[in-house]
Amino acid sequence: MPAIAIRAYTATTALGRGNAAQLEALRNRRGGLRRNDFGDAPLPTWIGRVDGLEDAALPSALSRWECRNNRLAWLALQQDGLLDALQAAVARHGADRVALVVGTSTSSIGASEEAYARALPDADGTPRFPDDLARPIVHTPHSLGDFVQHATGLRGPCITVATACSSSAKVFAQAARMIAAGVVDAALVGGVDTLCGSVLYGFNALGLVSDAPCRPFDAGRDGLSLGEAGGYALLEREDAGDAPLQLRGYGESSDAHHMSSPHPGGLGATLAMRDALARAGIDAAEVGYLSLHGTSTPANDAVEAQAVAGLFPASLHASSTKGWTGHTLGAAGIVESVFALLALEHGVLPGILNSAVRDPACGPQIRFDNADTKIRYAMNNAFGFGGNNCALVFGRAAAA
Repeated sequence: MPAIAIRAYTATTALGRGNAAQLEALRNRRGGLRRNDFGDAPLPTWIGRVDGLEDAALPSALSRWECRNNRLAWLALQQDGLLDALQAAVARHGADRVALVVGTSTSSIGASEEAYARALPDADGTPRFPDDLARPIVHTPHSLGDFVQHATGLRGPCITVATACSSSAKVFAQAARMIAAGVVDAALVGGVDTLCGSVLYGFNALGLVSDAPCRPFDAGRDGLSLGEAGGYALLEREDAGDAPLQLRGYGESSDAHHMSSPHPGGLGATLAMRDALARAGIDAAEVGYLSLHGTSTPANDAVEAQAVAGLFPASLHASSTKGWTGHTLGAAGIVESVFALLALEHGVLPGILNSAVRDPACGPQIRFDNADTKIRYAMNNAFGFGGNNCALVFGRAAAA
């Protein structure tokens, strides 16, 4: 596929606000996980919580969308000159030629939880939401997309993708198709997910939550740590090859093996990675860094390691960064895309935090230690419940 320019990108996670905070934490192996302090009766686990959201109300003009998720969406928009880059793209193409494609898993369900908990009896005794939460838009999956569209003034196609943990990786693929088809000239892509009771207790009910900081690909791993994050990237049709960072390929698959478990042979993961490499027109040996999905659950890590070992040479540096941020669910794809782009731009290849004993099932591609080296191509994987898989290839332009 033709390269697509990446004009700006940013992430806000438990590591801090913006790319500089992410890079500093990765470089110095400083994690963002803390003992769970979210909710009235916190589960005994560790989380990646973004500080300051409780004190960061939306501007009054956007109060209709007020909720934790949209607060984080707004906070992330303010970082790394993203809005300036977006304004420049709008000036070049017009607001109706810039698409908005964002991914989320739970959207603003936290506001819905609060609304039900505080429901009041109507005159006839029927429960109703309290007045401050009687805002239908925050009780839909499209709350995020609708909010960001109004916050930015974009008038192109507006899409919210909800394919569980692959949501904000698949946004790159959807945007690339729209640009290739000539529907738009640019797209703001991204993803936001925030902590809420449904996430914490839902994953705990599945037996997937660890009571300690997660340890991806460690022999003793016993579950994930949940987190929250928001991030964006501005993609633009590239005619002159002037962008140092580019989206070079994407691959998607849907193995539909099980509602919450991956195909045991890594079929969907392998198909997505192969498709991304083919679309990028590169060989697996050319990839310098692969940001793994790496949730730290026993089954998922083993299956992904198997798929990676079957496709890539031993020289690949592959790792999971969820020990830094926690698993940010619908935002995982954008966060790990940002980490892949940081690796391309700065040569910082993260290892794996908290893990110490290698699982014998892991191939030599899985690296626990950081590395510093210039690379030409980076990939990231995002695999969601139901077998919704996506892999992305990013590259540095030859001149860069």
